[in-house]
Amino acid sequence: MKILIVEDDESSILLLSRYLKDQGETVIAEDGEKAVALFRQARDVHQPFDLVCLDIMLPLLDGQEVLKRIRALEYEVGIAGLACCKVMLTALRDARNVIQAFRGQCEVYLSKPISKERLYREIRSLGLPVKQAE
Repeated sequence: MKILIVEDDESSILLLSRYLKDQGETVIAEDGEKAVALFRQARDVHQPFDLVCLDIMLPLLDGQEVLKRIRALEYEVGIAGLACCKVMLTALRDARNVIQAFRGQCEVYLSKPISKERLYREIRSLGLPVKQAE
């Protein structure tokens, strides 16, 4: 599995990297613009991400805008639905952000702090394989 972690908080990056290190190749983007660029680049070389873990509060482009742009990149090449699973991981729990994320077609919205077990359960619910860490 190829995973894009979009997060600007160092401790969250370390935690997610630790949770996901056994699940496949992980790439980190610390701002929204870099996330969109990395997603486009992976798509263009036919090595797309299977999972995007996306924070909402990011520099340059917020996570909601990143989600919208990533979906637009998928539609440009005729990819729709769960071609790449988008999981919002954020401290924001308000209804406006949750609704906006699902309207932007995220599949899962998780509020921080996030446990490894819950993250794995949600990834499995999307039909993606999850290896148990040793």
